[in-house]
Amino acid sequence: MRKLINKLTHWYFSKNSLPFWGILLIDFVLVVLSGIAACALYGGTQNTLNEFDRILVTWCCYLAFYFVGFRIMHTYSGVMRYSSFIDLTRIIIANIIGISLIFIARHVTIIDSYLHPLAWEVLIISFIIATSFMWGLRIFVKYVYDICYISASAQRVFIYGTKEGGISLAKSIHSQESQHIVAGFVSDDQKDWTHILMGAKIYPNDDKLVARMRLKNANILMISPLKTEAFRNNQEMIDMLASGGIKVMIYSHQEWDGKTELKHTQLKEVDIEDLLPRNQIDVDLNAISAVLNKKCIMITGAAGSIGSEIVRQVASFGPSQLVLVDQAETPLHDIRLMMARKFADIPCLTLTASIGHKLHMEAIFKQYKPEYVFHAAAYKHVPMMEDNPGEAVINNIDGTRIIADLAVKYGAKKFVMVSTDKAVNPTNVMGCSKRICEMYCQSLDKAIKDKKIEGHTEFVTTRFGNVLGSNGSVIPLFKEQIKAGGPLTVTHPDIIRYFMLIPEACKLVLQAGTMGNGGEVFVFDMGKPVKIADLAKRMILLSGAQDIEIKYTGLRDGEKLYEELLNKEENTKPSKHPKIKLADVRELGYEEVCKQINALIETTKAGYDDMEIVKGMKELVPEFKSKHSKYEVLDK
Repeated sequence: MRKLINKLTHWYFSKNSLPFWGILLIDFVLVVLSGIAACALYGGTQNTLNEFDRILVTWCCYLAFYFVGFRIMHTYSGVMRYSSFIDLTRIIIANIIGISLIFIARHVTIIDSYLHPLAWEVLIISFIIATSFMWGLRIFVKYVYDICYISASAQRVFIYGTKEGGISLAKSIHSQESQHIVAGFVSDDQKDWTHILMGAKIYPNDDKLVARMRLKNANILMISPLKTEAFRNNQEMIDMLASGGIKVMIYSHQEWDGKTELKHTQLKEVDIEDLLPRNQIDVDLNAISAVLNKKCIMITGAAGSIGSEIVRQVASFGPSQLVLVDQAETPLHDIRLMMARKFADIPCLTLTASIGHKLHMEAIFKQYKPEYVFHAAAYKHVPMMEDNPGEAVINNIDGTRIIADLAVKYGAKKFVMVSTDKAVNPTNVMGCSKRICEMYCQSLDKAIKDKKIEGHTEFVTTRFGNVLGSNGSVIPLFKEQIKAGGPLTVTHPDIIRYFMLIPEACKLVLQAGTMGNGGEVFVFDMGKPVKIADLAKRMILLSGAQDIEIKYTGLRDGEKLYEELLNKEENTKPSKHPKIKLADVRELGYEEVCKQINALIETTKAGYDDMEIVKGMKELVPEFKSKHSKYEVLDK
């Protein structure tokens, strides 16, 4: 018998679904049986048997009225094994329509002259029985499907979060053809721990969570979008789950508004980027749109990690023209294709060019006269610039000066420079070059305000740390090393870094671009610093490979253990945005800065003598003290 049941259920559930006419036929049979049962309950079994033929004909005729309700509510178009509360509601409304039409027809027509007259109590009883039968059938089919067909192959999961997000995830799993079963919920609130939610028990979030999940044969924890931030900031929980081999799934989109339907299919297996502690960043999109909409905007370094994301975000605000500049041909071509695919209505010029080519840059400014310039172009790899300080001067410093001067000459309203935390108390050539860029932009802005230079361009500097997933960042490197079987190379056990997602950093860059009156250095709140060795350990745990070792290779040329966002002589002030601070930096004279930069560029072009170039940079930035570098002799 059991084999027969299993065979039948497999035959049914392996089909796409029961045809709609099959469901309609079953519902008709249930209505007729319910009517006969109501007659037996109300008038007695013997009387019902005596009048069985007339009663059967009457209920078959009444099916026409029920069909109107079924047609209006589409009760037969659903798939039984996916029945939900909405489907049950449709059934009761359809039956109310059917029984109401019967009452109306009996009062306004002579239908009772041809059919067996039934008491109104019989009709009410039949309505209750029919609704119960139709509900029961769907619940039974769904239960059999869940037990006999899904349970064998489905993965049991726990859901972290018992509010709207967690409930929405559970509903999604219950209502769709899912390969998951909710085995439990996890809550931080002690008041929830004695409750049952949607048939599953709520468990406390404590050090026994992994053991409880194993007891329930659950190896996946789904994180409600409303609990994402709490989860990221609970490093003990993350390490415990990773050590216990529990797979974590997190909402794949940036944010959930709490209103749109949440589906478990929108979850993805967690990456290390999702687990770094950080708070959600909100920006004033309306203010940004008001500034950038219908404007001509130039973005240098448009093919880089930061530049390309700025392109995407700026394009969404509907500029009148985008002018994109980068030396890297292939990545810039990718941006060109992306713009043609996603923002075909926005005029977009992609230029493979160096910002150091003044004549070329001037021709572009002269033709397009950009109103906003986002300057992200720079050589940024610390070891590379230690070996090539001349290129740091020509590209980073002179290139920035060229773009800044042209922005003033051709009337740009605002110039936003993307800087780095390595510009603070620099210990390497790259960081020092970016500090000199900051100095030039600040002094140029002051010269404009003091009427020493004609123009109205406002210069703003944005300073932040590492961005996750950027070219050459540590996380992609660790992923490649894990694939290769290790080891993971970390320069020092105590080295720490600040991290931020690329989209978050670019949001703040755009927000900073709408703030201030020029001359400001905006510092982003990067959250908590992360120890790189801990990051490596966590990535190994998440990979499931326990035998990968970590190898400490020593600090690289110009590298320091920690990055600073402010110079010791600088303080911060709050701004309009809680995540953006205003650095109180020292004022610099434009003439003196220009004189020193000119001398530095002349020294560079004279012979590309590394020691002489770096010596000139140290004269410009006295706080530049080399670390783990051949240039340390210049500091003695």
